[in-house]
Formats: sequence, structure tokens, C-alpha cells
Amino acid sequence: MGNKLFIIALVVALAATLINIHMKKGETQYIFYAEWYDPMSATVKKFQLSFFPRDKSVEMYDLRAQRLFLKRLPVDGVEERDLYLGNTIVILSRQLKLTDYADATTREQITSRRQRTFAMVKPDAVHRLGEVIDVIQSRDFEISQMKMVQLLRSQAAAFYQEHEGRPFFEPLLDYITSGPVVAMELITTNAVKKWRETLGPTDSEVARQDSPETVRAKFGKDKQSNAAHGSDSDTSATREIEFFFPSSKVNDVMVPQTIAHLSHNTCCIIKPHTIAAGNMGGILNAIKEEGFDISALQMFRMDKIQAEEFLEVYKGVVSEYPGMVQQLMSGPSVALEITSIHGDETPIKFREFVGPADPVVAKELRPHSIRARFGEDKVKNAVHCSDLPDDGPLEVEYFFKILQ
Repeated sequence: MGNKLFIIALVVALAATLINIHMKKGETQYIFYAEWYDPMSATVKKFQLSFFPRDKSVEMYDLRAQRLFLKRLPVDGVEERDLYLGNTIVILSRQLKLTDYADATTREQITSRRQRTFAMVKPDAVHRLGEVIDVIQSRDFEISQMKMVQLLRSQAAAFYQEHEGRPFFEPLLDYITSGPVVAMELITTNAVKKWRETLGPTDSEVARQDSPETVRAKFGKDKQSNAAHGSDSDTSATREIEFFFPSSKVNDVMVPQTIAHLSHNTCCIIKPHTIAAGNMGGILNAIKEEGFDISALQMFRMDKIQAEEFLEVYKGVVSEYPGMVQQLMSGPSVALEITSIHGDETPIKFREFVGPADPVVAKELRPHSIRARFGEDKVKNAVHCSDLPDDGPLEVEYFFKILQ
């Protein structure tokens, strides 16, 4: 009996030693189930992915093959804030979608810090979208989904169905369909409560008196034209996010879609590094101040095939092509359709405003251009824009018809 207890104790001690060799005692570890679509075999491969915040390293276990796929390795571009269900992260050029929590500890820790809520910039404040986004990003919200839509009356009625029959229902529908709105999914700690506090009182006049730093105080007009909407509970947030951003593709006329003009336009892509740096609002402000209009807007996450296809014209032409592809697939980007009073001259005028591809050159030649102000190098140069007038409509069509 004594020998058996000794052997058991020895096995336990050996196991503990092996665990400590692999992972330092007390080290935080997050474990998810993840999926990667392999274009070569046209199959979805499933993994258990572990992330170690201490050194930003990952380890991957192939669930089908039942073997280690990637030994623990530090990776660039993956942060703790990127870890939430539904997000796509890039590891060694593979885009992995996080599909579920692999253990209860990860679920508890992540959900306590990564709550979702729904936000909508209303018609009266869309022209100040850049300023609203500056507020959002300054409060440490992450914008995980985003699109500009023109709501049909039937869609607006479905969204505000709980107010049907009330005296203000029809005027509300008139207002919310009077122009485009911008819908967003926001993520942060206690997101529902934090966004409601950031919004301020429903009546913008009251907000200006009681909470002058809030969104409604700064950008709203009155009780109805109050700049923005926010979910009032977890349940409402889930319903409202699903209304604008369905978790599965459905051919439903009730799902609001982004619709581009597809003529007399040009294309602008706000790159992932710009969004991560919190400069999206600044770029939107600069575009507006220069006299250009944003007639369509949507956030996209591009895979390698899509990024290569979109940038194919640069393949073999510029040495930065591989880096350009990697940058586009490294995180969310925002596609814009740009229009202006310049009509057919819009692509040329906007290209001049964006500036030279190299931010260093842009700082010398056009210090007020977008790339001079927000670019870092030839790859991380803030935005992509159509080079030729004929390219503008084609690139806009790629995002707002082909990718949707």
C-alpha cells in the first residue's frame, strides 16, 4: 500500500514538473477553438489555439490529426485585445477565426472584459462621423464591425418594433430613414454601460447641461435628433447586432445592405494599421474637410486570396507587394466610396490629396496629405486609393458588390 502511494505521488510530481517546464507557474493562458480555411484542399481545419500574454506567443493543436501543429512561438500582430469570439487573427499568414472558448477559465476571463454592444450614428450626425469615431476610440472601444446603410422604412420599423403604436413611432421612422446611418459593433469592458454613459442623456439639450463631454451633447440637436443610439442591455445588443450584422449569410430583404453609387467615384481603403493606431476618425475628418463625400462605407476582413486579387496589379511591379498583401489581411480595413463635386475628376483630385505612396516623400512634397499625416512607411502608408480614374469604380465594385 505504501509503495502504491509513493508511485502515485511520484507520478503527480513528475506531471507537475513537466507542466512547469512548458509554462511558468501562474502564467496566464487563453485557450480557444479556431478554424482556418485551407484554399489548397478547400477544407476547414480546426485547431485548439493557446495564447500566452506574457510573451505574446501561441501554440496550436490540430484537433483532427490529434497532434501538435505549431510549437509555442512568439508572433507579431496578435494582442490580448484581439481575443474574442468571431474575430479573425493572423498567425504565420493563416487567418484563424476564433469560434469558441476551449475552457471555462478563458470564457470567464474574456467575457468579463470583452463585452459587445451596438452603436448607430443617426442621420443628423453622419456628417460628423469622424469626430464620433474619435470619441469612440479615445474611450478604448474597439470597432469590430461597421457599415453605412440607408434604411428602408420596413427595416426601420422592424428595428424599432418595440415602439410600434406609440405616438412618436411614425416620426421616428421618418427621421431614421431621412438619410444614411452608420451601424457599429463595439467591444470593450462593460461595453453596454460604458457606451450608454458615453452617449449621455437622450435629450441633447439636457446632455449639454448635465454631461457636456458626451456624444449627444457634442453632436446632437434635440431629443429625437440626438446623434447616436446605443443598446440598453445585453439582450438588446445581441438582437441589434444580429439585425445589422447577421452571424450567417442570409438572403433577407430585412438585413440592411451598404449600397454604393458605383459611378463618378473613387475608392479609398483605410488600412488595418491605421485603424489599430486609432487614426480612422482623423482620416474621415480630413476627407470631409477637403470637400470629399463618403457615399458608402463598410468594414471588411480580407483573406490572403482576396488581398492578392485586389492588389494583383502591383505584383511584380513594386517590391512592397508581399508586405502590402500581409498588411491588408492583418486586421479589419474600412472601404470607402468617395464622391465629390469634381465628378469624373474625383479619382485624380482624391489621389493628389492622399499623397505619394512613400510617407517620407509625402512629408516633403505634400505635408498636408493623408499619407504625410498618418503614414509610417511604404506598406503602412495609411490608406490605399485608386491610382487611375478607370480603377475607381472597379475597385468600389469589388468591395461593395463582389465581397458583400
